[in-house]
Amino acid sequence: GTLSSLTCSFAIKMFSSLVSSAIARSAVSSSSFVPRRFFHASPLAWAKLNVEGLAKKVDLAGKNVLVRVDLNVPLAKDDVTVTDDTRLRSIVPTAKFLLDKGANVILCSHFGRPKGEIIETGKNGRLNPVVKPLEALLGTSITKVDDCMGPEVEAAAAKLTKGNVMLLENTRFYKGETKNDEELSAGLGKLADYFVMDAFGTAHRAHSSTAGGGPPTKMNGGG
Repeated sequence: GTLSSLTCSFAIKMFSSLVSSAIARSAVSSSSFVPRRFFHASPLAWAKLNVEGLAKKVDLAGKNVLVRVDLNVPLAKDDVTVTDDTRLRSIVPTAKFLLDKGANVILCSHFGRPKGEIIETGKNGRLNPVVKPLEALLGTSITKVDDCMGPEVEAAAAKLTKGNVMLLENTRFYKGETKNDEELSAGLGKLADYFVMDAFGTAHRAHSSTAGGGPPTKMNGGG
């Protein structure tokens, strides 16, 4: 009786308070709303705009498409030979689809855990070991750059013409990658017109190259 009534009354008051607070916050947000460049995609949004959907919406010929892939492959003791190319082969369908549409594919990936340091070789080093295996799988040459953002990388991206492939350097050479740093995300976004997420094994991580739907570009999609 009395306890139930008190509990019910308390619950109603709490609900009313929460609703009032939400309305107040909504009013403040609406009056001072500043649009952000970052695209926060729900699973439903990804389902609606996969790479095929992107190709239907825009003409990709000659456009730069930044593709977040997972090139974190194991190496032999020589620090050069890829011992398992499963992850390399998994990116081929999306990359070839984009190339067939005339797009320039800019591949972006982390490699190991360098923790913000530039390491030349090994499982936490540069992405050089994957270049030749990827060229064989894609059937085309790959331009490898030694950074993943900045003026020199932007200049290299601007030189891409049609159906070219460029591989960026290990994103984890920047400490900001694992901290979802907006500066790094923006730097990646300057390289391309569109962004495609094709590394679903790492999509759950709140990193600069993955979180929030990826770097700010004209339109984003999933592979």
